[in-house]
Amino acid sequence: MNILSNGAIRPHSSKLEFLFRLSDCAIIALALIASLYVRGVPLDEGYILSVLIAIISFSFVGSGLGAYRSQRGVSFRQWAWPIMVAWFFSIFVLFSLAYFFKASGEYSRIAIGAWFIVTPMALISWRLTVRSLLSHFRSKGYNTRSVAIVGAVDAGNRIGKVIVQTPSFGLVLKGFFDNRQRPSDRTPEDLVAPVLGGFDDLVRRAHNGEFDLIYIALALKGEKQIAELIEKLADTTASVHLVPDFFVYNLLHSHWINLGSVPTISVHESPCTGVDGWLKRLEDIVLSSFILIFIAVPMLVIAAGVKLSSPGPVLFKQRRYGVDGKAIRVWKFRSMTVCDNGDTVVQAKKGDIRVTPFGAFLRRTSLDELPQFMNVLLGEMSIVGPRPHAVAHNEEYRKLISGYMLRHKVKPGITGWAQVNGWRGETDTLDKMEKRVEYDLNYIRNWSLWWDLKIVFRTVFTGFSGKNAY
Repeated sequence: MNILSNGAIRPHSSKLEFLFRLSDCAIIALALIASLYVRGVPLDEGYILSVLIAIISFSFVGSGLGAYRSQRGVSFRQWAWPIMVAWFFSIFVLFSLAYFFKASGEYSRIAIGAWFIVTPMALISWRLTVRSLLSHFRSKGYNTRSVAIVGAVDAGNRIGKVIVQTPSFGLVLKGFFDNRQRPSDRTPEDLVAPVLGGFDDLVRRAHNGEFDLIYIALALKGEKQIAELIEKLADTTASVHLVPDFFVYNLLHSHWINLGSVPTISVHESPCTGVDGWLKRLEDIVLSSFILIFIAVPMLVIAAGVKLSSPGPVLFKQRRYGVDGKAIRVWKFRSMTVCDNGDTVVQAKKGDIRVTPFGAFLRRTSLDELPQFMNVLLGEMSIVGPRPHAVAHNEEYRKLISGYMLRHKVKPGITGWAQVNGWRGETDTLDKMEKRVEYDLNYIRNWSLWWDLKIVFRTVFTGFSGKNAY
């Protein structure tokens, strides 16, 4: 029996999503109406058009950032941040249109300003109210569902921990079921619930209506066993969820994808696709444009310093790998007496005679990297991402470190999660490069606009210098 033959896997869509979408539209509109009413300003066609544009912009960006995903198990910052970003994007769109059409004088600045401030507060307050009410009722035993987990293994225990540690889900874990004779020999030591029996015991108790939800967390190699169990559970009223043990793989931003009617799961995927990719690109354009204006004069001074301090070109363009492993030319202020760019590139070391005195200062403070903001503006790099390595180093380390080339699922960055955590500069041992790759993959796996801004902020205070930068 093919367990995927009867239809595609579809993500569970919370009924709260429709409620939040509808309420967001109402809150945005009512906040404007209230602001106009307080100021005694009539609601005309201009304000109606503005609120429609704001609703469309907020809904579009909010969806891309996950504002309408399930809030279960999500921290306040994780679900409030998409709301704030989506609303500020809506404000940006409205300001841009008003400036372009020279219509800003037709609106009450005080009423519009109040609208801009009140709306996000109301959106977040409404969500907090709903979350609090749901948590309260579930803690009182209302709307709870009994759960059984098949497989007393790490994958099953992870699900069990989430259920036990998050009472707001309204799920009550009864226990595990496992067919092994002595499951305790291979079960996690911190199993969060007892093993209640084997698969036949599960089916019997499910027939009696003891479980509302059953999670099957068995290894992929047990497909035949899984299929048989699912067929037996089809004669019960329990909802069955299949949780294959994908934790054995080094998943990178994985999610379900339907190829027609065939469900697939991405094992290695870039987080910067679709709307998320557009938002990251917009972030790069805005920040790099602002920064280039700010550093234009300092860059001219540095260029003069490079030219006067040693013979050779001001800029050094090195061939490196960009997104998807495509070659790009990364710009830097020249800091050495040589411009190595071939099959063999020797990393700079402490006291390296190739580094000029002025170049040593530039490298220590990372000022030699400033021209890379042009790479960002051209779309070859991002402000935040894994640092690009020389092609020669890439070819060397991809053979030594598993998953090394996954760094290229996103654009390389001027700064990154590894750099702000101290893993920059010389990598004279394999352990150091492995640690850098570990931080780079962690960034890709958990990417968000909020994390990008956090890294930029930390770079300003800690990322421009370091003991390993020579």
